[in-house]
Amino acid sequence: MSLHEACGVFGIYAPDEDVARLTYFGLYALQHRGQESAGIATTDGDSISLYADMGLVSQVFNEEVLEQLGGSMAIGHTRYSTTGSSYYANVQPIVIPSPIGEIALAHNGNLINAAYLKAELINQGYVFNASTDSEVIAQVIASAPGSTLVDKIRYAMGRLQGAYSLVIMTNNAILGVRDPLGVRPLCLGSVNGNGWAISSESCALDQLGFEYKRAVDPGEIIMIDRSGLHSYPATNLTNDRALCVFEYIYFARPDSCISGRQLYPARQAMGAGLSREHPVDADIVIGVPDSATAASVGYSQASGIPFGEGLLKSRYVGRTFIQPDQRLRDVGVRLKFSPLPGAISGKRVVVVDDSIVRGTTTPRIVELLKKAGAKEIHFRICAPPIRYPCVFGIDMATRRELIASQKSVPEICEWIGADSLGYLSIDGLIKAIDLPKDLFCLACFTGDYPVPIQLEMDKFVLETT
Repeated sequence: MSLHEACGVFGIYAPDEDVARLTYFGLYALQHRGQESAGIATTDGDSISLYADMGLVSQVFNEEVLEQLGGSMAIGHTRYSTTGSSYYANVQPIVIPSPIGEIALAHNGNLINAAYLKAELINQGYVFNASTDSEVIAQVIASAPGSTLVDKIRYAMGRLQGAYSLVIMTNNAILGVRDPLGVRPLCLGSVNGNGWAISSESCALDQLGFEYKRAVDPGEIIMIDRSGLHSYPATNLTNDRALCVFEYIYFARPDSCISGRQLYPARQAMGAGLSREHPVDADIVIGVPDSATAASVGYSQASGIPFGEGLLKSRYVGRTFIQPDQRLRDVGVRLKFSPLPGAISGKRVVVVDDSIVRGTTTPRIVELLKKAGAKEIHFRICAPPIRYPCVFGIDMATRRELIASQKSVPEICEWIGADSLGYLSIDGLIKAIDLPKDLFCLACFTGDYPVPIQLEMDKFVLETT
């Protein structure tokens, strides 16, 4: 609970389609990745038009706005702030001038050297209007040497450190870029033979009726223009990979496919692994909706304990436009979940959840279930204990706020008020995902970061640069 992802990005090149409307629906499918702001930029070949604002996709756009966003290409963005505050100046896509014309950029991820790069550019006379690392990326690309945008991006990739999956638009092309570590997902799809789309997740392609083609490779640049699709593979690429394992546990939609692995069966396998590693005598298995539903089904099937619904989730709390601070998270718990006494009263309940981060939400869920009459509560967590902060675009907390960095598992169990607590092991997690272990970043569990980092990076550092 209480993990938040960075953003969702979407780009489309389709001369015969209503690209603004398709991007709108693409962002709708990616809304789970960010709910603070949304934006779409389009081009007719002569100039770039942009509309972006604070709020959900459905709050930002209407028919009148979409009709004004004409053209054959578009990129879109839906944001959760991991670097910089949640306010209008930080909405995306970003549109800036460059020596080769205007470029629009949307970013999912987090740079770890953004403050250094921004200070360097300011000293060279560049002006910044926002406090995001995304604007830093755009300015690094615009200021890079090179006669083509691909040359500029390739040069910039040698300077950017951290996580970035990008969609970029000029007046004549759409580009997709994925960092050499492959921290955040990015994939490619096609429609009607001459249309292409780039998306954070395959679920957006599926909902639009696009054919999923493949993932964008780490370090690869994809360019789509009137002559078709062009790929520029990574140069001097190492074998190091750091795909965020929480894409599989929590962030991505369960109907998405990442690196060839469907997420719903992977999450079912996590639940099955939990049942083998932490068996218990119980009467019912429930999941904390919605992210743990698949895992709870897997736990039930593997253990033979019946699956049921014990918590209902309000669809209208937690997806509204509110500042993402801890006070509002605490207030929202009781509004977000409602127990079903008829399903759990007098029963020994296994509760499956995706993670415990700060340890603030879970005790309240236990309290709700106990007040509804649960006889015993056995919490089972799909992720290993989170002991270290993420620097690659997850707003999860500082290390001193992470409960597993301060307490042992028995102490956490006592803190949350459960009768027992079991976490899936790292080996069990990798077995469930069924992909090579060295593909993933596991730093939040192990402290072994794929690049040198500052352990306590300030989310708002660019606001004082």
